[in-house]
Amino acid sequence: MALRIEDKKEVVSEVAQVAAGAYSAIAAEYRGMPVVDVTGLRARAREQGVYVRVVKNTLARRALEGTSYECMSQGLVGPLMLFFSQEDPGSAARLVKEFTEDNELLEIKMVAVDGQLFEVSELEKLSSLPNKEQAIGMLMAAMKAPIEKLVRTLAAPHTTLLRTVAAVRDRKQAGG
Repeated sequence: MALRIEDKKEVVSEVAQVAAGAYSAIAAEYRGMPVVDVTGLRARAREQGVYVRVVKNTLARRALEGTSYECMSQGLVGPLMLFFSQEDPGSAARLVKEFTEDNELLEIKMVAVDGQLFEVSELEKLSSLPNKEQAIGMLMAAMKAPIEKLVRTLAAPHTTLLRTVAAVRDRKQAGG
């Protein structure tokens, strides 16, 4: 069923809006994938904060114009699904990597982060980036470590003095 011009404009507007606020984008060919697998992939994407859309390539090119993902326009060939990370840069990469472990029919064609196109092999590195909660946890641990070390250092002389006094006391009680 062909889309009306108003529907096409709406699709272009929606994808452009999502692309403008996305942290990263992935284009993958889904040729031959069963509908059940595509539906499952979309459901997992919603849970993980990833926008997934199958868009005609001409509409996708128009939607990506003026966004940082315009660099993907030349590679939009064939039946593609577009994945946009909306919560953290690695969320789409984690979703696609996890899905392709079980399903070889989804073939990654392009990976882009903040206006820069990367090799498909960089998907592994992108998927290993921490999510927001993990990054905050790592930052807090890094900020807390020097303070903990300072407290241990300040407490060390008192601890040593107490052990020395206790050893002297034990020696006097034992030997007299």
